[in-house]
Amino acid sequence: MEPRARAGKHVGKETFNPKEIAALLYAYGDVRDPIPETVRVLDEIVTEFLEGVCFEASRHAQVAGRQKLKFDDFEFALRRNPQYLGKVKAMIEKRQTIKEMRKTFNQDDDALMKDMAARDKDTGNAKPEEDELLDLDDDLDLKDLGTETASRGSGAKKRKIGAR
Repeated sequence: MEPRARAGKHVGKETFNPKEIAALLYAYGDVRDPIPETVRVLDEIVTEFLEGVCFEASRHAQVAGRQKLKFDDFEFALRRNPQYLGKVKAMIEKRQTIKEMRKTFNQDDDALMKDMAARDKDTGNAKPEEDELLDLDDDLDLKDLGTETASRGSGAKKRKIGAR
């Protein structure tokens, strides 16, 4: 659709949530509760801008012989404004990074355990049933080591018995 045909299509209709636009206005220095007319006008401006960018990108995709839009189409549509282009590229990079991190952390724990068990089985390193903590005794007495605790001041300190 040509820009002239889109001109009056969304006049008076709200595309975005008015509370979100009011919060955006407040973030950029407006009053907490802006005039409803201001919210409506900003909604129209943002909607018109986004439609224009999407139209330009779809036209580029059409010329390239594609039906689906790609990031390159938006790069082409925003090529005249390096600030917009830079912000869009940064957002795409962050989105890609988050997507990769989610892939890393969303692996199924059961699948990891099965994989580890299969690896142990292949190498012959079966996990022993008993706990091998160097045969340390849990009921170890401090007096057996020749130390005792003395409480002076704010905390307990360990010292040798013969140091008194």
